[in-house]
Order: sequence, then structure tokens, then C-alpha cells
Amino acid sequence: MGGRKRRKVQLLSVRVVDDKRTITKNKKAKLEMQTWSDLPIELLELILCRLSLEDNIRSSAACKRWNTAAISVRVVNQSPWLMYFPKFGNMYEFYDPAQRKTYSLELPELYGSRVCYTKDGWLLLYRPRTNRVFFFNPFSREVVKLPRFELTYQIVAFSCAPTSNTCVVFTVRHISPTIVAITTCHPGATEWVTVNYQNRLPFVSSIWNKIVFCNGFFYCLSLTGWLGVFDPLERTWNVLAVPPPKCPENFFAKNWWKGKFMSEHNGDILVIYTCCSENPIIFKLDQPKMVWREMKTLDGMTLFASFLSSHSRTDLPGMMRNSVYFSKVRFFGKRCISYSLQDCRYYPRKQCHDWGEQDPFENIWIEPPEDLSAFI
Repeated sequence: MGGRKRRKVQLLSVRVVDDKRTITKNKKAKLEMQTWSDLPIELLELILCRLSLEDNIRSSAACKRWNTAAISVRVVNQSPWLMYFPKFGNMYEFYDPAQRKTYSLELPELYGSRVCYTKDGWLLLYRPRTNRVFFFNPFSREVVKLPRFELTYQIVAFSCAPTSNTCVVFTVRHISPTIVAITTCHPGATEWVTVNYQNRLPFVSSIWNKIVFCNGFFYCLSLTGWLGVFDPLERTWNVLAVPPPKCPENFFAKNWWKGKFMSEHNGDILVIYTCCSENPIIFKLDQPKMVWREMKTLDGMTLFASFLSSHSRTDLPGMMRNSVYFSKVRFFGKRCISYSLQDCRYYPRKQCHDWGEQDPFENIWIEPPEDLSAFI
């Protein structure tokens, strides 16, 4: 009996070994039959997102699967860079959130100046000691001067690059809750023009106001969430009868007025409300119905928020889409704080930030140059 059992065990062990060999051979055969098109989609996207635009387009012609993956990570636009203003010296740093790299540039032309706004790669700056207001392009070193003007505690914006004949500089400050003083200027002008306007609704202006230029109008978000609109052609001012965006009560805690940002995208006005203990809330102005609508997705768009000016982009790397990038960098300048609407979380984790701790003139998002070799 013992001999029979041993023979049965031996036969079973032989069968098991044969089965394992067969499975191994089948696996090897399958692996040999696999092609590059069988790569996991996540790995494929990770590889394709590192290619140049030209190579990405070539890769998309390989097969249908590669075409889908290549388009999903195709980069057509460059992300803005975060420009840092040093407390001492003339060395300025520019952080690229897409590549997670920092570049340095010496700009003695900016000594003693304070940044006010950016658009189209240009800075608008102010020298408090001399009341000098001027445009400066940090990559081409071009300077466009404006007449002297005292900018106290008000925010300033401009419509387009100062090299355009349609460029308008705009600032607003409240005289009283029902009266505002709006001042405008343009390159080549000899003086600033100030006009007082009566408000139908209360409008309180401060350095924490937000301004964007959209569809030919300057939109100004007040300290309390009301939206004023200035038409530079007709020179008219109106506070819209749109109630401020509704946020949870805990959003109006410490430094609540400092954690607001505003941007525009394809004619839409977007407002970002943040709270140090909650996830951000994004609202879009429904202009026909004159109400704020909460956005649950950005549909692939990316927002870059900073105190003085914010930007929007499409067609950025896949990992950057449907997110808000804030003007705060962690991990020794290696990673920007961002919030993903798709994942409903901050990156890195637990990076809710109290914006009251940050100097509003510390940094600002700016469009990078097309040719990086010119200064790197």
C-alpha cells in the first residue's frame, strides 16, 4: 500500500510540474506576442507626456490607442511661471510648475519697485519713493513709462501688452461706500484721468480687490464679493446686481478676504474662494441669469491663482489639468501647492494654506518667453 501511495504522489508531482511548465510557456508566448501598443495606459501616458509637441504628434500616428493617449497629454500651451520678488538684491527667481525647475535672472531695472499686475508677459510696477509707474518685460528688458501717479492701497490692472495701441491701465478706490474714484491711463499719455462715479450698490475697494479684463470690460471684485464693471470706451461704471457667491460659514474665518482669487477664461469670469481648513470652491458667473454657479469640474482647464493677477490655461500636461495652482511652493522650491477638482484633494496632501501669512507682493504668475534659450 505504501508503494502505491508513493507512486501516486510521484505521478501527481510530475503532472503539477508539467502544468507549471505549460503555464510558463504560455505566459512567455503571450509576452512575446505583446507589442508597444499593449502598454498599460497609465505608463503610456507617462512616457508620452515627456515628449515634445512634434514627437507627440508623430507618436499619435502609431495606432488608435496611442493616438488617444497622445492627445490626452498633448501640451500646446506653456504654463505660467511663478516670479519671486526678492527682499534684497536684484536676483529674481522664476519657477516652472510643469518642469518643477527654477531659473534665475538678474534684473537691476526693478530695484526699489513693487509689482502691481502681469499680462501677456509684461509686468506693471510702481516705485513708492518716486511715484513712478512703468511696464517692464523681464525677458526682453523693454521698458514703457507712464506718468507719475501715487498708488496707495488700491489694485491696478491693464487690458493688454503696452506695445498695443489699445492698452488701458485701470485702478479704482472707494471715496465712500456709494462713491468710487476710477483712474485710467495709457502708454504715451501725459497724465492720469480720474472720474468719480456713484454706486447703486455698496462697493468697498482695497488692496484685496481682484481685477480682470474680459470682453472689453474691467471686472472688479470688491472686498465683500460685489462685482463692479468698467467700460473703458464708454467710460461707464456699474456695480452688478449679482449677490456675492455663497460659501459655507467657516470660509469667513481668519484672513478670509485674503484667500480670494479671480480669473477669466474664454469670456467667463471665475472666482476661487479658499479656506485654510476646507477645500477650495470655484464659482463661474452665469452672465445671462446674473448668478454665481459653483463649478465641480474645470473641463481640463488649469487655473493659476495669485494675489495680484491670476491666469487660465488649456492643453497643459495631463497631470496639471482640472486643477488650481496656487502661488506657494513647498519642499524647498520643488513643488507648487495645487488642488485637483478630479481627486478633490490638495497636492501635496494636507497643504491647505493660510494666505494671511503671505506677502501679497512676494510673487506673481507671468507668461514665460517662447524662446527659453535667450536667458537660461
